Amino acid sequence: MGLIPLVAATYFMVSGGPYGIEDILGGAGYLKALIILLVVPLIWALPTSLMIGELASAMPEDGGFYVWVRRALGPFWGYQEAWLSLTASIFDMAVYPTLFTLYLGHLAPWLVSGHRGLLWELALVLACCLWNLRGAPAVGHGSVWLFCVLLSPFVVLTGAGVWRGWHLPLHGMGAAAHAGWTASPPGGSLSLAVLVAMWNYMGWDNASTVAREVENPPVTYPRAMLIAVGLVALAYVIPLGAMAYAGMPLEQFTTGAWADAGGVLAGPWLTAAIVFGGALSGLGMFNALTLSYARLPMVLAEEGMLPHILARRNRYRAPGVAIVACGLCWALALGFSYERLISIDLMLYGSSLVLEFMALIVLRVREPDMERPFKMGSFPVALLLSSIPVALVVYAIWASHDEKLAGMPAPLFGALTASGGVVCYYASKRWWAKRPG
Repeated sequence: MGLIPLVAATYFMVSGGPYGIEDILGGAGYLKALIILLVVPLIWALPTSLMIGELASAMPEDGGFYVWVRRALGPFWGYQEAWLSLTASIFDMAVYPTLFTLYLGHLAPWLVSGHRGLLWELALVLACCLWNLRGAPAVGHGSVWLFCVLLSPFVVLTGAGVWRGWHLPLHGMGAAAHAGWTASPPGGSLSLAVLVAMWNYMGWDNASTVAREVENPPVTYPRAMLIAVGLVALAYVIPLGAMAYAGMPLEQFTTGAWADAGGVLAGPWLTAAIVFGGALSGLGMFNALTLSYARLPMVLAEEGMLPHILARRNRYRAPGVAIVACGLCWALALGFSYERLISIDLMLYGSSLVLEFMALIVLRVREPDMERPFKMGSFPVALLLSSIPVALVVYAIWASHDEKLAGMPAPLFGALTASGGVVCYYASKRWWAKRPG
């Protein structure tokens, strides 16, 4: 993959467009939501992308973050890094086929009625696995086209919102509409808004697992990370700002309200286009994340920590068996309902991110002479920038202490899930490490 396909694939690994950020308004209102969406990438996404740029340029190997943590902290913690990412994928990947069928149902309800919805979800899993079997370049170039089609309706929506806002009168109802962007929703939760924003800005390290399939990774990765951060932030902020300027009522702007806003501002055709884009969002995110996650069992198998058959590649250099195995696991998880998805995702992903920042700092100390084509700054700067996302992860875990998952506090559920990696590590060493062939 070159720069543009890598940017597009990274975009879908992190974001599927503005879909999902509506819930931030319910906790913060327009003004605070826009501030959150501008500040969170600076203190959460940017330090993460700089860390990834440094480590990916220094160690451009398949497996990405797993390789970094293993080299810095040893094989045990490297395995825990892979475990946290793969378990998070079970909770995460079941959502995107559901999102696909949800929006497809808005276009034609009969298509997803009864068991047809599950069949569509299975079809999406199958289609993305087949797409990934064609290799990383196929996924990257496909992501470019999906990116353009997905965001096209929002370009029109933004223009329509600005046009309406410009022509609102400056008195009476028009003045009230213009002033509404400073209002706060009743019963809102600023903490929830921050957590939703963090969730919408996470996943930057996923692109690191395909390093050997990227052109000139020491140069391409840092550029791709920084460009993708800017694109994701702009794709969130600009449409939301246009809706505030257009005076769209805050109480009407909840999950799914992008389609309603399109109908109000431009007509039913834009509603249909935005709904279709929502289906493409689920497809694009599942497809790009399959590219990332399937490389983890492949690398573990190459090192004798999983059955060696998972390391096999096809003629497109794609790990075919690992892709099929992951697809089967995600398909089996489609029937489960994962409440509080944001909390468990942030806990598992956040814990893996903490290990990556630890790897960065440890390698700076232990291997100061390692060739680093890109650096996130001097050691004090790297330490400072690393501490901010780590503090946000701690905050996210603390903020979920009152939530329940499977009848227990969410942090306890997350800790039990993470502890499974310890058991699996020693089991893998016993059963597979001696059977590399």
